[in-house]
Amino acid sequence: METEYDFSQGKRGAIDPTPSGKTRITIRLDDEVLAWFRERVHIAGGGNYQTLINEALRQYIQASREPLEETLRKVVREELERIKR
Repeated sequence: METEYDFSQGKRGAIDPTPSGKTRITIRLDDEVLAWFRERVHIAGGGNYQTLINEALRQYIQASREPLEETLRKVVREELERIKR
């Protein structure tokens, strides 16, 4: 190990830049919630639990936006299509 390092060209901040469309935040989740998502990823054979959390949040948002009547129509259409096959 060198006795003195030159940090004059060093840059502050994250080592890996955050991809466009993503925001780094700090969030506190219950241990059980985090364990559930990690277990789902493990069962699936790998992946990223954060991606799974994002997808769950997206589904919740979509369900909140879509009126119940539209959701029921969608389900009925899907079931009728399945029966026709």
